[in-house]
Amino acid sequence: MKKHKDKKLFAFDLDKTLAESKQPMDDEMAELLCRFLERVNVAVISGGSFAQFQKQFVPKLSSGKLESLFLFPTCGSAFYRYGKGGWENVYTEALSPEDKSRILLAFEKMFAEVGFTRPETVYGELIEDRDTQITFGAYGSTAPLHLKSAWDPDRAKRLKMIEVLAKLIPQFEIRTGGTTSIDVTRKGIDKAYGMRQMEKHLKIPLHEMAFVGDDLGPGGNDHPVIATGVAVIEVTDPEHTKRVIRDILEAQEL
Repeated sequence: MKKHKDKKLFAFDLDKTLAESKQPMDDEMAELLCRFLERVNVAVISGGSFAQFQKQFVPKLSSGKLESLFLFPTCGSAFYRYGKGGWENVYTEALSPEDKSRILLAFEKMFAEVGFTRPETVYGELIEDRDTQITFGAYGSTAPLHLKSAWDPDRAKRLKMIEVLAKLIPQFEIRTGGTTSIDVTRKGIDKAYGMRQMEKHLKIPLHEMAFVGDDLGPGGNDHPVIATGVAVIEVTDPEHTKRVIRDILEAQEL
């Protein structure tokens, strides 16, 4: 990781990169990120909502240098930074009520076409309104990890759903997210958009950033980042991410 040691900003995916899907980030990862925040800028960009960010990992970083932490929930359709009054919203690309209605209707039509049946038990919301993003989760937004992991490991079910949705609502951005999710945002908003917003608002050129994520292959929700030219580091799980952070910290200390 020596070639990345001089980067000024490291952007991380959340689920399956910093923590397991919808699970709290562990103490070891929090300690590593706090050390990282003393040396470089850190951004987290994920399909999760800002509320999910606050629940899943932000409290564990309270002892860190929060002025160096930048949050881009719902695939970069919103941006929060830490100021004197706490977390401050910089921008929000909200969906209009009309847009939300179109998206929800499209999901209902898609369910009928592909033969998706709502599970008997839904954990949380099956379709969640995140203001800037509408997110479907096969068992609901708070489903147990073992259920989510088994439902669509190769994304085949979701890709079929997205194929139908793309015909119904081509004016929106539609992609897989998390383990069982489909995320819908305004057209053109994905993680590449989020990376460019980092460049714009943080005044850090893309070539001085690196992105760390688990889903960089074709069809993955991290894949759009590659088009920006940002250096990418592919990981397999949070334990792999810990090794990456340790390696970069060691390289910086040499």
